[in-house]
Amino acid sequence: MSSSRHARTAALTAAALCSTLLVLPASSSAAAPDEGTRIHEIQGATRLSPLAGERVSDVPGVVTAVRGFGKARGFWVQDPEPDDDPATSEGLFVYTGEKTPDVKPGDVLRLTGEVAEYYPGGEEAGGQSVTQLTGATWKAGSGTAALPEAVTLDAERVPAAYAPQKDGKSIEELPLRPGKYALDLYESLEGMRASVNDAPVTGPTSAYDDLWVTADPEQNPTPRGGTFYGAYDEQNGARVKISSLLPAADHPFPKADVGDTLSGRTEGPLDYDQFGGYTLRATELGKHTDGGLKRERTRAQREDELSVATYNVENLSPATEDGKFARLAEALVDNLASPDIVTLEEVQDDSGPEDDGTVSADKTLKQLTEAIAAAGGPSYEWRQIDPADGADGGQPGGNIRVAFLYNPERVSFTDRKGGDATTPVTVEESDGAPALSASPGRVAPQDEAWKAARKPLAGEFRFKGRPVFVVTNHFSSKGGGDLEGDEPMEGRFQPPTRHSEPQRIEQAELVNEFVRDIRKVDPDAAVVATGDFNDFPFSPALDALRADGALTSPMDQLPENERYGYVFNGNSQTLDHILTSPGAGRVDYDIVHVNAEFHDQSSDHDPSVTRLPLG
Repeated sequence: MSSSRHARTAALTAAALCSTLLVLPASSSAAAPDEGTRIHEIQGATRLSPLAGERVSDVPGVVTAVRGFGKARGFWVQDPEPDDDPATSEGLFVYTGEKTPDVKPGDVLRLTGEVAEYYPGGEEAGGQSVTQLTGATWKAGSGTAALPEAVTLDAERVPAAYAPQKDGKSIEELPLRPGKYALDLYESLEGMRASVNDAPVTGPTSAYDDLWVTADPEQNPTPRGGTFYGAYDEQNGARVKISSLLPAADHPFPKADVGDTLSGRTEGPLDYDQFGGYTLRATELGKHTDGGLKRERTRAQREDELSVATYNVENLSPATEDGKFARLAEALVDNLASPDIVTLEEVQDDSGPEDDGTVSADKTLKQLTEAIAAAGGPSYEWRQIDPADGADGGQPGGNIRVAFLYNPERVSFTDRKGGDATTPVTVEESDGAPALSASPGRVAPQDEAWKAARKPLAGEFRFKGRPVFVVTNHFSSKGGGDLEGDEPMEGRFQPPTRHSEPQRIEQAELVNEFVRDIRKVDPDAAVVATGDFNDFPFSPALDALRADGALTSPMDQLPENERYGYVFNGNSQTLDHILTSPGAGRVDYDIVHVNAEFHDQSSDHDPSVTRLPLG
């Protein structure tokens, strides 16, 4: 997946935290209580408070946790005397804006304030809301109280079914059924203390100090300790995001990989986050236990095998730290065994994210190929086409594009002039064989399907005298980029609408048509389509790529729970593919796990490699 899919940055987090509420400054002064309102009355038995927009008084609660940092400070309170309705939460977040509240866990309070529904990231983002108290005042009771016992999340408690379905409409007003749906369970615990025990890590620590665990280790496990996402209706509802409320200086957040464990108890209030949904804000973190996960190495290609790899190098440019070039090079040489052809995605222009009109990527590719040679690899040559400035989406100013690297000691490139940013490459017949009108050339670059997206690059290679056609791709992001993105899996619209999908289907149809044009001339032509297709093996876009048998997915040779090379929100999934035509023969396929499961990543994608028996 491209990094643009998520658009999940620290800057957005800070801006989104207070994007939907205008609140009065909080204070600790006493307010004259009316008849007291209980937290479960505020929360109600649906996702929206029945008291939203109303002022409530004399709300009893024990402080369970404090968020004293960022732009959304506040604290959580919980009613120590719950009702007998499992659908009504007994916890509530009290929002104090940028003011650190003068309370501590165990304080007994009576609160007055206005009930509001806050949508992290804005209501238009499609997520769920957090019921909270704003403009709050409070008075302290006598003494302190023990914290309510945390609700343990485990395989027995978390339902297998993920969410109620409503034909893509909002489920906010449906009665919560916490015994039937995972999302309903989490909503019924919103703001309450929850815990996980001996929790396996299924999503590595991010740059923002959070990670993902599962409350059910038996829910679609991968061989390397993750949770496998294998269908739209296999959301894996036992996944829970973990962040920390503990002071970082005294309690540094663990640097965890997939397969590690938070041993013991991790507990804190259950919140809802723009970037992943329900999140346990830890006031106690389990001990980080290393699972010993190792980076994989694939075998070297044989003399008669052409190896073709694909690698999303995640916004690579001369502005990138030098260490990343070295790490990418080491992976290509040591872990991928120096493939004969490498197709790259997210190669940025020579000025990187600086929006200065630069479109050339020669410096970027020169720095990478020099790093590969320094790591003991071959002296790769490259081919690519500069995009029009600002036309292909991705990080603003970066002008990302796809590119070829190839080892001239093993394979040759057939250069034909005429390829540029806007001229479409076509398939011609030359002495009864297919030939590209331009090599390299872009596939249908002016078609509306490629609006704000990277255009595919086609190239004609020769391996041991045999022509091989390679088309490398980077389809439109699920996050949408300049266009509308998909609704979140954990959002209020169920099932979520995949707004970005129709564009990828159109893109896939164009690539499929191009491959079929080659095979019309020679049905036995060896064609390889590679890249970050930003979609799953079971998606309509991949079905469109494989239509009429033009291409097949050699990934299907792998056991199903090994078909992943990307980890998103604790789900191990597949966005990168290498597809081959029947003329390529029975190829050998490998996903080389070097990035996605690890907190110290060179890219957020794992590379893949296929070996074609063409010699």
